[in-house]
Amino acid sequence: MSNPTSVLEDLLQALPDLRPQLYFKSSLTALSHAMEDQVLAGVDCSLVIASFQRERFYRQEAHRYLRISERAEQVYVLAAPETDFTSRSDQYETIAFVPTDALAQEWHLVVVGPRYAACLICREKQVPVATADATMPVATDQARRFEGIWTFDRQTVCIAANLLLDRILPYRPELGAKLAQAKAQLQIEQQTGSNDADPEPFAERLVTYLQAGQYKLLKAYRSIAAKERKERLVNSITTAIRRSLDPEEIFTVAVRELGQALRICRCLIYRCKETDTHVVIQHEYLGAASGSLLGQRWALQDNPLFQEVVQRKERVYVADAQANPWVLEDERVVLPTRSLATGSQSESVVQRWTIESWLMVPVMHQNRLLGMVELHTCGGTLHEWTDAELGLVDAIAAQIGVALIQAEAYANLEDLNQQLEALDLTRSNLIAITGHELRTPLSTIQICLESLSTEPDMPPELRQVMLQSALTDTERMRKLVQDFLTLSQLESGRVQWHLEALPLQECVDLALSSIRTRQRQSDLPEITAQVPPDLPLLKTDGEWLVEVFSKLLDNACKFTGPQGRIMIQAHANGRQMLEVTVADTGRGIEPNRLETVFDRFYQEEGALRRTTGGTGLGLAICRQIITGLGGRIWAESAGKDRGSQFHFTLPIVRSEPDEKRTQTKTGRSKISRVRSN
Repeated sequence: MSNPTSVLEDLLQALPDLRPQLYFKSSLTALSHAMEDQVLAGVDCSLVIASFQRERFYRQEAHRYLRISERAEQVYVLAAPETDFTSRSDQYETIAFVPTDALAQEWHLVVVGPRYAACLICREKQVPVATADATMPVATDQARRFEGIWTFDRQTVCIAANLLLDRILPYRPELGAKLAQAKAQLQIEQQTGSNDADPEPFAERLVTYLQAGQYKLLKAYRSIAAKERKERLVNSITTAIRRSLDPEEIFTVAVRELGQALRICRCLIYRCKETDTHVVIQHEYLGAASGSLLGQRWALQDNPLFQEVVQRKERVYVADAQANPWVLEDERVVLPTRSLATGSQSESVVQRWTIESWLMVPVMHQNRLLGMVELHTCGGTLHEWTDAELGLVDAIAAQIGVALIQAEAYANLEDLNQQLEALDLTRSNLIAITGHELRTPLSTIQICLESLSTEPDMPPELRQVMLQSALTDTERMRKLVQDFLTLSQLESGRVQWHLEALPLQECVDLALSSIRTRQRQSDLPEITAQVPPDLPLLKTDGEWLVEVFSKLLDNACKFTGPQGRIMIQAHANGRQMLEVTVADTGRGIEPNRLETVFDRFYQEEGALRRTTGGTGLGLAICRQIITGLGGRIWAESAGKDRGSQFHFTLPIVRSEPDEKRTQTKTGRSKISRVRSN
């Protein structure tokens, strides 16, 4: 069953104009993950074929292919077995080929869908032993080289997919019908499909792997620099801390490297501002016979040495801290006779922590204090700091400051990137949902009007059916537009809330009257309300609260069958808030989606594969309304097909009983209109 021919060679033979490129394994990994990310991001894909050289490479990616199988109609994974990899049909098809097959030297990934197609077809390029440099270490796994094709050209992708499907059939002949179906679909995709590839995931993956390669390279450099002369320590420590974008890692590396380089008893590095009264020590290097300050509350405001650094904005040190008073450039600075860490009145800081020599160097950026580097010698050992040592610490402190600013900038950039990704996802969902929700009713309206126009002799009964269908879909479009306008108004803050004292029961009754009118026209679940009559009044906007109830009930009816039940319950949640629950026995919500359901345009089944209508705006509108009214809304569910509960809280009116009765009458007269969405 082994096939000695290469898929890459077959592809190049079928398309002689193709020119293969050279790739390293790290590049292939980045490109593969980016292609898979496009599928996981929701780009419709009907076929995914992945060929791993060995089972161990597949095991590293198995969890991704479980998720991919939820997005793609047909998924095939090939690998040479090493332990328990076998040919089987589960969430996706696995094909175990023999190690002597040419596939064992290749790396393939093919993704085909109506809007996105890409392929990666590569064969490992063996380096002749005679040409290898004997002085160089053995190449790492990431340095392996491959020769092949990476393209978005749909014709090339479909040909590559056909070649791989032909390789699968001899190993899994029982999949003949399924493979034939895949090939038939490929012919359709090759002729009718388009390509909407997003370059951003590919760029991000390549940058990530480039950074990982740099990390490993710098780690090797650091181990070499540790054996060199002390004057090179600045470069090694600087390289170590500047490579990171995590402040915690910056401090961890800097405190260790600086302590080891100077062979100091204790080195502390912490973040602080000029106005801080204390810090908790979290980063420390300890030499021999030194007490640890980790987790200690280290006072700053009462520490004259710290205040001297803040005033001068430069380093300050004391050669003999045990001598009291200290001398700092002809100024006498006396340490308080209490422990800044323990609050003890019987001993000073220098006595408690046996500090002999004390150096404090500020971490500054543009005249702003970001942190502090402290070096202590302990145990009766005095230390005279040389200019070289002081210069080393100053340089490290300066590099820490740059690294911290760099980390802050990167964190801000990540936040902006996440916001941009969210906006892009919203745009994509908006296009998909409005395209679906507008096109369907427009088509119905067009058909009805064309029929009425071209068939003057149409029976009155049929004419009435046509008119009713057109009116129904017109109302559907009006609700869609209204939802968009409502959410835009809420998010932009243009809503003027008319808060008043209202009874919850009245708002519930108004919402139920509308939903029960619909209940007579279609099969909806049973809806009951259990609102205690003695509940306190709400301080709310009745019109918008009715809107919330209507949206929540619509959502519950959408995902609950006619045999199910929907319940409205309420109770006081403390003295200031009232909690309301809309519970159903319907489809339920997965635990990882309890927060996501409130996102704009969120669709449980995806924008293009839905069994229920809607824009995905209802719950987003509810959250905006409840938040604007001073409450909170959240969802709970025991899981799929186990029902769901939507809870929200609203503030209670705190008033005297007589005033409550007056406000009740006023409230009943003011909720006179219900938003017709």
